[in-house]
Amino acid sequence: MTYAQTLDFLYSKLPMFTRVGAVAFKKDLHNTLAMCNALGNPQHQFKSIHVGGTNGKGSTSHMLAAILQQAGYKTGLYTSPHLKDFRERIRINGKMVPKAFVIDFVKEQNELIRTIEPSFFEVTVAMAFAYFAQEKVDVAVIEVGLGGRLDSTNIIIPDLSVITNISLDHTNILGNTLPEIAYEKAGMIKPQIPVVIGERQSETEAVFIGKAKQENAPIIFADDKLHLDQIQQKASQLGIDVYRDNQAIYPNLVLDLTGSHQLKNILTVIESILALKEKGYVIPDEAVYAALRQVKKTTGLQGRWQTLSKNPLVICDTGHNKAGLAEVVQNINNTPHHHLHIVLGMVKDKDISGVLAILPKNATYYFCQPNLERALVVAELSAQAQQFGLKGKTFKSVAEALQNAKKMAGTKDLIFVGGSTFVVAEII
Repeated sequence: MTYAQTLDFLYSKLPMFTRVGAVAFKKDLHNTLAMCNALGNPQHQFKSIHVGGTNGKGSTSHMLAAILQQAGYKTGLYTSPHLKDFRERIRINGKMVPKAFVIDFVKEQNELIRTIEPSFFEVTVAMAFAYFAQEKVDVAVIEVGLGGRLDSTNIIIPDLSVITNISLDHTNILGNTLPEIAYEKAGMIKPQIPVVIGERQSETEAVFIGKAKQENAPIIFADDKLHLDQIQQKASQLGIDVYRDNQAIYPNLVLDLTGSHQLKNILTVIESILALKEKGYVIPDEAVYAALRQVKKTTGLQGRWQTLSKNPLVICDTGHNKAGLAEVVQNINNTPHHHLHIVLGMVKDKDISGVLAILPKNATYYFCQPNLERALVVAELSAQAQQFGLKGKTFKSVAEALQNAKKMAGTKDLIFVGGSTFVVAEII
């Protein structure tokens, strides 16, 4: 098979959550364990850091990987979903897995795949683990796909577990309340493995504390220990001082990730680095400073409050639930502009009304739908949006919607593109 044929097999023959939603989610670890067992259990052949949470886990994973790489570790990074290229999911020191490895893996494991009948995600997790083991990485940062307890990545025994925060998302799978969702995320807490929780939340803290006690796992809430000062947000950089116990431990830290949500993520990242240093990882302060200045360049991270063009200013963000888009609205409010234009598309298994209720009413909307089965039909999105006082026109594609927004916008206006990871994927 060629690379294109290999991807076609992965996308079309295997149940894929991003395409069809909950029916692709396997509610046990059997398939992943069976595949990895047949591969010689590669997940036990390298050190790992396991990162979950509702929002921020992607940015947090990329920042951790960038720091470890800068500190001299050969660093694997597994994330999902991808935006443009399947190989974005699997990287070593920022470089995507070669096409040849993807082709050979699927070819060599074809019989196993047909026998086990795994999902797309289960195959990609096994592929990542096999690649990291083959290339003998020093450590791999592994981002959870969905939930934690039953996620395919949850067969690793990491050096550190990290959970960023909890908000309502994937409620049809994970539960309708924050404690129910926290229970699923807490399933990644392992016996005697330290866990860093990014945000202490009154509705969920007892779930994490209880699970950590049950597993005899040391638990740290990052925002208990750390706080930020001297915050300076610029177009291309975010400057901060990080304090622990009222002492500046990382003064004048500069991030190339500029969204307001990174102010939460950086606490999780720094507390995780401190926990890793306690476990014997050698991570000089210079590595932290150097890595955070160039996360996007080092690891290829895209779609996080990312400027696409100027005059007019066009910014995209992959935030796709109420909490994520609340951060987006805050960033919009912090960005000087005359008139606001929003290119908006969503998928149908989200809290549509919850998101629409918090979006700005003084914007011109360009409603669209991403090109996948889970997409919310644009006419339906427009009709629901009108109920919340959001006015605009509908377009057949994301590209057409953005093109029209650019035609209508003045040079000092702001165009925001988002509502779904898959909307962003089509315009990056």
